[in-house]
Amino acid sequence: MVMNDGLLRVFWPYEFARSTAPGVIVGWRNSEFDLFVVSVLEHVEPRNVDNALRAGILYRTSPHPISRLFSLCGRPALHVLGSTNAAEVPTAFTPSHIHATTNHPSKVPRIYCPPETKLSIQVILFRRPHPTRMQYMSPYPMCLVLSDKRTSVDTASGELGDVDAAEEASKAQSAKLVNKLKLHTVVKHLPTPKEHSLSAIVNQINCAFEVDRLLQSNIGLIGTRPKRSLSVSERVVESATTAWDLAVLGISYAFTVWIYPIIKQGLITAIIVHRVIAEVVLTVLEWRARPDAAALKDISATAQQIDIRLQQFCYWPIQYLTLRKRKNDWESVTHSHPDYIRFYNSLWLVANDVIIGIALGSYLIDNADWVASQMNAILNGSTVEGLQQTISWLMDWPAGLKLNNELAAFLGDLFLWVIEYWASALAGLRPFYRHVIYMIGCSGFAGASMALAMFSDLLSLFTIHIYSFYTASARIFHWQLTIIISLFHLFRGRKRNVLRNRIDSCDYELDQLLLGTILFTLLFFLLPTILVFYITFASARMAIISLKATLDTCLAVLNHFPLFALMLRLKDSRRLPGGIKFELHKHAPLPSDDDFRCAPTSYINLQLWHSTPFLDVLPSSGAVGPEYIGKE
Repeated sequence: MVMNDGLLRVFWPYEFARSTAPGVIVGWRNSEFDLFVVSVLEHVEPRNVDNALRAGILYRTSPHPISRLFSLCGRPALHVLGSTNAAEVPTAFTPSHIHATTNHPSKVPRIYCPPETKLSIQVILFRRPHPTRMQYMSPYPMCLVLSDKRTSVDTASGELGDVDAAEEASKAQSAKLVNKLKLHTVVKHLPTPKEHSLSAIVNQINCAFEVDRLLQSNIGLIGTRPKRSLSVSERVVESATTAWDLAVLGISYAFTVWIYPIIKQGLITAIIVHRVIAEVVLTVLEWRARPDAAALKDISATAQQIDIRLQQFCYWPIQYLTLRKRKNDWESVTHSHPDYIRFYNSLWLVANDVIIGIALGSYLIDNADWVASQMNAILNGSTVEGLQQTISWLMDWPAGLKLNNELAAFLGDLFLWVIEYWASALAGLRPFYRHVIYMIGCSGFAGASMALAMFSDLLSLFTIHIYSFYTASARIFHWQLTIIISLFHLFRGRKRNVLRNRIDSCDYELDQLLLGTILFTLLFFLLPTILVFYITFASARMAIISLKATLDTCLAVLNHFPLFALMLRLKDSRRLPGGIKFELHKHAPLPSDDDFRCAPTSYINLQLWHSTPFLDVLPSSGAVGPEYIGKE
């Protein structure tokens, strides 16, 4: 796997560095001088172990094909690598059969290698992950999110039918320059043979515990051992156990043959019906009147929350079937571990969401009248009376600013008339506030996220007049500012060339310059009045967006918080690998032994970086509402 570089590299588990009994080292031989220790079989002969490995005796009682682990580790078979704590001191060194001692207090193995071999020894110590506890090592951090899928809207937006040819040529030229820049930039070097072997070594570390357990369970098959006959008491116990096993077998057979198929068929039918209904609802939520139009889930937070829950319910059976396949493979195969964490994290989030929602919904149902009265007071105070007072203040020289009285009165009267009409509409809806609160409380039994989503939509509905004021004032301000800029160019004897996107010189007549100057002066003096109204409604709109952003943040926490991953991080951090690192091992001085000579030896710890469960868990930009990205 790796060419010889004057270094004998041995991967050694911590657990094998404490035994003092003689044994046989079994493991993978990645190359002549790169050894990976999998197991140490004690009180057996190397020749017997080698014959048992060749004959496959040590692989008996294997729950799955052993070739699966061998292909995962990149080696065709296990080999006898050497011996430990031999009774006689070795007289010669050979890399095909090394000699190690572990009977000294430093708790690190000593490899026999005379200095005459001109080799250096590097012992990499590691702790074997426990596969039954879903512990494993990975050279890369675990990713807990699914890859994004392109929607039909993205595909439709990629059509280039309306793109100008000049713009396409400019893009092609930019792409060519970027490609040339890449040729002169070192982005990534070619991986070395050692880097190629790193993934295989990590797989060998993950499989070491399970392979060692298999070898240790079959160590009794090496050599001949006479089997003694059972005693009378053992025969009685065996007979009782057999009778109990027969009774359990009969009950399980009846359940498997008669009851289980009915339950299974009912569950399958319920899942299919649920999937059909969910697909219909998802199609309605994702329907667009035009390719560039917004879908219902992009407008309503409630529709978006329903879309998230239905997608989770549709994906859970697939995740469950994927996790069920783990039983048909070795536990050292770690491909499905992220799916396991994602599956149970979503279950935990939904369960906690429902628990919090039941508490919130019960409170809203029991106090619907009081909540309705408070909502009415807040709506009247902030969106009606408070807005009327602010507009009246703007109509009468606000903060000493001398505005245009006629324009301020016109805009103020227009906005006040709309507010009065909106207040009369709210007065007609006031008797139904209690029913709205009761409906939100009932939705809390589907989760607190559903109640928050409905409240967010209710906030958007009750502040739609402020959004209309903001849109109108923004359009007027934009039009006036654009006209002022155009008249300023006219005043300077220039004009904007829209075809070439530049400012060109232009000769105007005297009457054109005079009319442009007069209009420029009028619009310039009217600009502060428009600007004051625009700033007022923009501030109100920003306050509403901030409140909706707070609600959306709460929804994101309820839907995407890595709760299960955080609990795993606190309980067993080795189940969330974040990469690996190598550190120099500090140990006690090794005892000097003239008979057991060692070449210069370095001990290195291979340790696990712990992953942070908060990375890559936030929703993508597609989940952000249009009010955050400037869409109107």
